[in-house]
Amino acid sequence: MPSPKKSSVRIAIIGTGGMAANHAKRFKEVPGCTLVAAVDVSRERVEKFAADHGIPATFLSLDELLKGAEFDAVSIVTPDPFHAAQSIQCLKAGKHVLCEKPLALNHSDASKMVAAAQKAGVINMVNLSYRDWPAIQAVAKVIAAGRIGEIRHVEANYLQSWLPSKIWGDWRTTPAWLWRLSTKHGSRGVLGDVGVHIVDFATFPAGPVKNVYCKLKTFDKAPGNIVGEYTLDANDSAVMTVEFANGALGTIHTTRWSGGHANRLFLKISGTKGSIEIDSERSTTSYKFCAGHDLDKAQWITIDTKPTPNNYARFIKSIRTGKQDQPDFARGAEVQKVLDACITSDAKGRPINV
Repeated sequence: MPSPKKSSVRIAIIGTGGMAANHAKRFKEVPGCTLVAAVDVSRERVEKFAADHGIPATFLSLDELLKGAEFDAVSIVTPDPFHAAQSIQCLKAGKHVLCEKPLALNHSDASKMVAAAQKAGVINMVNLSYRDWPAIQAVAKVIAAGRIGEIRHVEANYLQSWLPSKIWGDWRTTPAWLWRLSTKHGSRGVLGDVGVHIVDFATFPAGPVKNVYCKLKTFDKAPGNIVGEYTLDANDSAVMTVEFANGALGTIHTTRWSGGHANRLFLKISGTKGSIEIDSERSTTSYKFCAGHDLDKAQWITIDTKPTPNNYARFIKSIRTGKQDQPDFARGAEVQKVLDACITSDAKGRPINV
């Protein structure tokens, strides 16, 4: 690993649509971090992005960036199909990499990214953004400490409502949403887009998955399921029955059809000594807990948590200290392996070992 950085960490943002504005905002909040370059295939988009966020240099390709700028790390915010190739190219150039989720389109590509990161010896993280919530960090520690005993049952879901509603605008006329419905545009549907989050959200505290039985479904959404250049064939809903390595059973499901839920993550983990629950519509900084004397009364208490660093701050700290933090590429690949098993399970109609 390169020597820890003592001066400002210089960041280049690759891809300036979608989540890129949030990346820029969060990095600017981190002391000792400077945004020095932005990259996008659209000159108009990258120049506006750079002006909006005070970034001095712009480039139209990753090759141009690597040849023409001095920087320490990249934040990759491009569409999913580009994550693997761009990450590996940056890793080979000795750059630290924070990559948006999902890490790759499949476990094979994700594994190549892990190998490249290990060979380069640089900091690598995948932006599983709900790790930023203090509640999930606290719950993981509570479970690791054995306070709910041996895990027996897990219930997790991620619900969105932008297909039946206009909660985030009209998806029928917005390329930023339409590409998420089209496999030809690199989407693996709700499973790849937000299923990656809920699988990580559940398995981060509950432990790895042993096998999964998954059903995916795509519903009719337009005449011929075509809107302009977009064929709407990516899955809209995913339901998984899961057996964990520790023997627990669980259900994990996600959909874009759940009206009334703009963006809700829910997790309940039950063990031999109690249960613990997070509901993001209630709070992302507290959790409910039922254990000890409360267990016999089925009484829940709410526990507030302390603030925790977000992924951007952990990424910069890792670069400065030389100590790899989580979630790293290996974790991203582990989640991707579960998603691949879900796709195989749906195709074969049976449980698949992970």
